[in-house]
Order: sequence, then structure tokens, then C-alpha cells
Amino acid sequence: MILDTNTHSVFLLNYHLIMVTKYRREVFDNEISNAAKAIFERIGTSYKIELLEWNHDKDHVHVLFKAHPKTEISKFINAYKSASSRLLKKGYPSIKDKLWESKFWSQSFCLITTGGAPLEVIKQYIINQGES
Repeated sequence: MILDTNTHSVFLLNYHLIMVTKYRREVFDNEISNAAKAIFERIGTSYKIELLEWNHDKDHVHVLFKAHPKTEISKFINAYKSASSRLLKKGYPSIKDKLWESKFWSQSFCLITTGGAPLEVIKQYIINQGES
């Protein structure tokens, strides 16, 4: 396992993000997904976020990324959703025909932390501390 570092800390912060289109409208194809991915990468650099994996279905995207401890994840997600909505609708005008009231993303999202070890292993490690 390779850990990230900065001046005062060592960390490994990986996240699985799922974002769905408003009313689960079927908007994504490969071209639109690639454009959304490029926007994610561009905005992510400002928030110290690195994209690890990206995939899509017709009405949602799955994103695996890693972040920095000082990254405000919810602010990044809101900034991404706002910018990508505007840029995708501008770059692909046909999207507007598939949306309801021009809303691109659902307000909600699913964000799951990921790690190298199962929670039970970590719990047992903590419980066993000091026992030698």
C-alpha cells in the first residue's frame, strides 16, 4: 500500500462517488461521459483531488478518487456538479431535450470511503493495541 504524504501527515483517502442525473434521465454516452470526466479532472486539481477510475451508465457515473486531508469534499462535489452541468449543456445542446427543467444532476449523491483493510481487521487491530 502506497501512502500519500504532505509536510505534517501521512494519509490514504480514497472515495467512491456515485452521481445520478435528475430524475435518472438517460443522458450519458461515451462522448458525454468523457467530457464529464475531463471536467472532473480539471476541477479536481484545485481541490487536490486525483481521479483514479471513472465509468458511467446511461443515468449515472461512478468515480473513484483520492483526496487530501484538507479537501472539503462536499464543496468540491457541489462545484463539480454546477460547472459540469453548465459546461455539458453548453457543449452538448441535445442534452437539454432529455432533462427536466434544465436540471442535470440530482441534488443527492452517494459518497463511500474506501480502504485497504476491512473494518473488522482495523477494529481488531485497535482492540489488540498494548497487548504484547
